[in-house]
Amino acid sequence: MPQIKMRGIETEIVRKLSKKLIYELAEMTQSPRDYFTLEVIHSTFVMDGEVVPGYPFVEIAWFDRGQEIQDQVAQAISGLLKEAGCPNVDIMFTVLEKPRYYENGEHY
Repeated sequence: MPQIKMRGIETEIVRKLSKKLIYELAEMTQSPRDYFTLEVIHSTFVMDGEVVPGYPFVEIAWFDRGQEIQDQVAQAISGLLKEAGCPNVDIMFTVLEKPRYYENGEHY
């Protein structure tokens, strides 16, 4: 169920690292690979009236897995993106609460 959204990163970069990324994250979190969603959000970044390159940013929404696992996931994503040519990346985790998350009208 971890939902991973990336912006400021080319789709081709995400496509190339997607298999390895999800494999590593599934191992770290002890979750099936098909629980993950990976989305590339196409955004236009603007500064001082000009269109500028986007800063790589990754948002992860998931149920809490503890600080240690969260740190490992952040390091894995950062490392893979660095290898793919993104020297800097910000990562933000949003922890979802099971009673507030619904699937087909039923909460967890």
